[in-house]
Amino acid sequence: MVKLPFRPWRKQPPIFVFMLAVTLPAAALVIASGVYLRHIQRGKMIDAEIQRDYRETLAIAEKRITDRAFEIAESAQATFPGVDDSDALDDFLKTHPDIAHAFIWTGKDSMTFRSQPDRMSDPDFRAESRKLATELGGWFDIDSEEHIAKVKSFEAAEGRRVFFMAEPHVMRGDKPVYELFAYFIPRGSSPDHPALAGFAYDEDYLRDKFFPRVLYEVLPGGGQNDPMHPQLAMTVRKEKEQTPLAASVCWDGGIPEVERDFMGVFPGLILGIRPQGTTIADISRHITRLAFMVLGALSLLIGAGMIFAYRNVSSELALAKLKSDFVSNVSHELRTPLALIRLYAETLELGRISSADKHQEYYEIIRKESERLTSLINNILDFSRIEAGKKEYSFRETDVADLVRSTLESYRFEIEQNGFQFEQKIDNNLPPLSVDREAIARSLLNLVSNAVKYSAGRKYLGVHLYRRNENVNLEVVDHGIGIPAKEQLKIFEKFYRVGDPLVHNTKGSGLGLSLVRHIVQAHGGQVAVESAPGHGSKFIIILPVKNPDFQQVSA
Repeated sequence: MVKLPFRPWRKQPPIFVFMLAVTLPAAALVIASGVYLRHIQRGKMIDAEIQRDYRETLAIAEKRITDRAFEIAESAQATFPGVDDSDALDDFLKTHPDIAHAFIWTGKDSMTFRSQPDRMSDPDFRAESRKLATELGGWFDIDSEEHIAKVKSFEAAEGRRVFFMAEPHVMRGDKPVYELFAYFIPRGSSPDHPALAGFAYDEDYLRDKFFPRVLYEVLPGGGQNDPMHPQLAMTVRKEKEQTPLAASVCWDGGIPEVERDFMGVFPGLILGIRPQGTTIADISRHITRLAFMVLGALSLLIGAGMIFAYRNVSSELALAKLKSDFVSNVSHELRTPLALIRLYAETLELGRISSADKHQEYYEIIRKESERLTSLINNILDFSRIEAGKKEYSFRETDVADLVRSTLESYRFEIEQNGFQFEQKIDNNLPPLSVDREAIARSLLNLVSNAVKYSAGRKYLGVHLYRRNENVNLEVVDHGIGIPAKEQLKIFEKFYRVGDPLVHNTKGSGLGLSLVRHIVQAHGGQVAVESAPGHGSKFIIILPVKNPDFQQVSA
């Protein structure tokens, strides 16, 4: 004998296995995502990523600022006087008011130095001019070859016609100022008679004109300013000062979050950046909070999806069970009339009945049971047609009283055989109705059959047909087990059966009341129920008197 391994999960209901298979990976994904977000939050990884982006922005901004500085300086250099025109420096400065000083060095003790004429009335500026002229002249007399070689090497390597150097400690009165010098080889310079020229942009120009303009080009104001993508602001400051030398138009104070030293044109200056109205830490917290909110929303969505899937699968499983019970119950329903037909047919066939009256009675029983069998099969066929949308009704003007009497007569044998007290009240002065005879008869038989099935204790059956206002009411009353109020709307659904043990112990297809509702609604009427557990039930079919005379209707 082979011993099979024990697999307890196989004993679990399919829906449990399905939910477990979906829930565990989803829950693991949500938990892992939450743990990863906490790791990102603790490690300040978002802060670091934002800072990296800001450093890249600063690098791009520095390149654009540098390019703009070369563009302005090279434009001025193109109009600079040659070696033989050193006397034209004053004219050059007049046409370039942004340049503070200009000079040409043509050899030892041969230096022409000029400053902006309009500013020479300022004693501090005048003193600065004299000092720079003396210092630069002595400097070039000593290191001219080195400076000329440096300018030529830079031009050969970078393709730039000027070479920048900064003088961050020039004194103007008692205050140090930052000045940027652009050096180049002037026209007329030769290997035998080398020359060096240049001009200077002072701090006033850099602070008031150059940096504000170029920072606006880099970061124009009026951009978006939401918590995720705030407007950025930049500053330029000196190394040893925290107060900005210049700032973009959207700068709102504070200190930069990320800074970068100028690597080429503006040595000694620092470029800074920060988000307007917030901080990197606040942005990081907002992003993390938003990520947790999204994760929470996804968790709720997954949970809602699981609930929906659970309800849907449960509904499908319940429907599958109802269909299985339907097959079992229908088999039983078919077996009962077939057994009676076979019993009475065999009795007649064996010739055990000699009385003509008994023969007639047995024939009548066989006929009525066959009609009952036909009715059950027709119920199933009608249900199949309704589900497929192919059910058709044939409306004819009908004497409803006669229809009810003949229908009850065909069922009288089963009523009497089950020992029921039967009460029939049919008004005689009823108007003819436009109905499908077979469909209304089937509805009545379904209600009578239910009354007989579920009235094991108090066997009473009453059928009443009467007119009320503009309707004709057909009532089927029993003193059976009754129906709880919370289930009275559900009993008209297909396959549904009341959750009472007495109901489940009684075989039935679960289609009868569903068919009754469909038939009555197709006739423009409605079906109602009045019931209470232990006090029986009353089903009322309400048919309108003035129903349009349809010849054939598809449902």
